[in-house]
Amino acid sequence: METLRVQLLAEKGEISVPSQYVQPPETRPQIEKTNVKAAVPAIDLSSRTNLLDELKKACKEWGAFQVINHKVPISLLDDMRRVGRTFFDGCTMEEKLKYSCDSASPASEGYGSRMLVASNDTVLDWRDYFDHHTLPSSRRNPSHWPESPADYRKVVAEYSDHMKALAQELLGLVSESLDLTCQGIENVVGEFYQNITISYYPPCPQPELTLGLQSHSDFGAITLLIQDDVGGLEVFNNGEWVSVNPMSNAICVILADQTEIITNGEYKSAQHRAVTNAGRSRLSVATFHDPAKTRHISPAFHPPRYRPVIYGDYVSSWYTKGPEGKRNLDALLL
Repeated sequence: METLRVQLLAEKGEISVPSQYVQPPETRPQIEKTNVKAAVPAIDLSSRTNLLDELKKACKEWGAFQVINHKVPISLLDDMRRVGRTFFDGCTMEEKLKYSCDSASPASEGYGSRMLVASNDTVLDWRDYFDHHTLPSSRRNPSHWPESPADYRKVVAEYSDHMKALAQELLGLVSESLDLTCQGIENVVGEFYQNITISYYPPCPQPELTLGLQSHSDFGAITLLIQDDVGGLEVFNNGEWVSVNPMSNAICVILADQTEIITNGEYKSAQHRAVTNAGRSRLSVATFHDPAKTRHISPAFHPPRYRPVIYGDYVSSWYTKGPEGKRNLDALLL
């Protein structure tokens, strides 16, 4: 059954959220307990002094960090946010629904509201999204993407190429920080399968009861994320949730599960979530870089702490069981 778009629910102006969006008490955000003093590390990629040491520390302690001076044009980051917001705020619901994804197929391309749902009993996220299949080029079909604004497809394609280059650079640096060759991790991951997901979080009348995106770690290799000035992304660190402060010129780097496996747990994938707010809609753009479904992933170090896995099997398990933090990755521990 197709889920009602969250944006439509928000526009109704109800004072309470439908029951299927209410988190159980143990997973509610408890905003007052979010650590606002701690900060996800920010790394300047233009400064090679101590770069690998800073990267190593961020990957070991956080599994997430923000990068500045990353060579991606700031104007392109702004354009990506602009075209995404124009689609969600500027197009009619009738127009948006022309691009509806297949609700019965996990991570299908297009406009939707249910991506992480394991079953009909799962609590829903307070979020709508548009997912683009962008790499390899054989998966990229811009005719599946919105026509409005006029430069939407051009911006997404250009953004895709810049994100691929940055992901390759970052995985190279991560490899070098572990004394692997520059291509060490990328050689295990293989050709990138890249998806770009624009997430739209409408204002929520009861943010204390809901999550925009439930707690999870990403199942691929590396995720690159930009957000607007509203904020809402949180990373779990040392037993508490830490807000990732929005930086318009920064890109947030989130290590994903396959990188934790390849690094043999030396570097951890970041458990993260998105919280909602009552006052303003929020937009973020996440670019996922994953292995092919047939790829065999195993640790690059011995003795191995994780069982080897075929990536497609890992993804199937993730969608079948649901994320619930990092339980799918923990199941591979030896």
